[in-house]
Amino acid sequence: MSNSETSPDERFEQEGSRIETGRLAPGRAAMWLLAKSLRRLVQNGRLTIYDPCGQTWHFGPGGEPAVSVRLTEKVLPVQLLVNPSIALGEAYMDGTLRIETGSLRDLLSICMTDIDTIDALPGRRLTRWLDAFLSRRLHHNPISRSHANVAHHYDISTELYDLFLDADRQYSCAYFPIGTETLDEAQAFKKKHIAAKLLMRPGLEVLDIGSGWGGLAMELAQQHEARVTGLSLSTEQIAAARERAQQTGLFDQVAFERRDYREEHGLYDRVVSVGMFEHVGRSGFDAFFTTLQRVLRPDGVALLHAIGRMAPKGGSDPWIRKYVFPGGYLPTLSETIAAAERAGMWVTDVEVLRLHYAETLRHWSERFAQERETARMLYDERFCRMWEFYLAVCEMAFRNGRLMVFQIQLAKRRDAVPLTRDYIAKGLCQVVLSGRDQEPRPVQAAISAA
Repeated sequence: MSNSETSPDERFEQEGSRIETGRLAPGRAAMWLLAKSLRRLVQNGRLTIYDPCGQTWHFGPGGEPAVSVRLTEKVLPVQLLVNPSIALGEAYMDGTLRIETGSLRDLLSICMTDIDTIDALPGRRLTRWLDAFLSRRLHHNPISRSHANVAHHYDISTELYDLFLDADRQYSCAYFPIGTETLDEAQAFKKKHIAAKLLMRPGLEVLDIGSGWGGLAMELAQQHEARVTGLSLSTEQIAAARERAQQTGLFDQVAFERRDYREEHGLYDRVVSVGMFEHVGRSGFDAFFTTLQRVLRPDGVALLHAIGRMAPKGGSDPWIRKYVFPGGYLPTLSETIAAAERAGMWVTDVEVLRLHYAETLRHWSERFAQERETARMLYDERFCRMWEFYLAVCEMAFRNGRLMVFQIQLAKRRDAVPLTRDYIAKGLCQVVLSGRDQEPRPVQAAISAA
């Protein structure tokens, strides 16, 4: 083995002693410290790093996935130590971290297998402390800031979203009752699963908080003869939803308004919110559930579908917050339920979807990769790298980390829904079978057993 490819154990013995005697340059010392962390972190596969000083480092027990990465700037090891979340994403975006073999998803799979070890990294601990210290300011979203945050992510080209979303533009966790569904099938199941929990029937008035491009609202109007009001702060989404309602002939059943949920004063039989609660911010929980309690009729039912964290406290990733979802806050199930109860709401059903979003994001990543050149023409190479990293790092956070999706059914009255949850599976099965005479037997069985 050449001097440039000594084993990790030999490297640590040699360079560790140089650190102790002060004979190692700061850049080399940072790489040694980074390698020390990676030795604990990489527990599967094989990771090879070519550092800026021309040395090669190997980590992991071997096997698949196997990834090799080149770091091109001497400051990068220091940045990865001090703020790993920000530094890794930015280095990939800027091309100062180049993946020479394997893929980005492989790299993140290797590095994100052991979340406890990641959280124990010195830079990670510092970041979490700063987030906790600045939590109220970072995650406080008054109406004016909410408008700006939504515009940052949703008021970009609709063409971009069409590159990787399903035909209905469902930009939230899909539902995979079997696990082999296509993305479009899984998103259709998600909408039907939600409708079953809402106990839909003809003539109900529904409020959809965070209605996106209007797919769920139009499903409830078309399939269940509901009158739906959809709220969004995105100018692009509202325009697209209104156009679609006009084209499908549902304009007399659905209305889409660019309005904050806190400004809503109507009364509704059903309230649904899918993929919006993550933008409320911790300081806004009480306002959200107070609004829900105020606009829901006495015998009404509500359904909240949101990304959550399996942790004592919620939070947000610094890179995601900086580049993708400013103001975002991923709540824990416990703090969400506590806020609902403070508003006087009954929690009538809870379901935790664990790996469903990982599969959704895998589909999105694969679709985006197929249309990457089109995305590059819409924006640029750095944007494509940012979007790739966003989809991949989120997938691995759901697959290996502490993220999940929860659905909470809420009511004002304890008797607003049936005593057992059998109606959810029966309702979903009835809706699916009514639209598909030749439903495959495995799907029927999965729905019946849900």
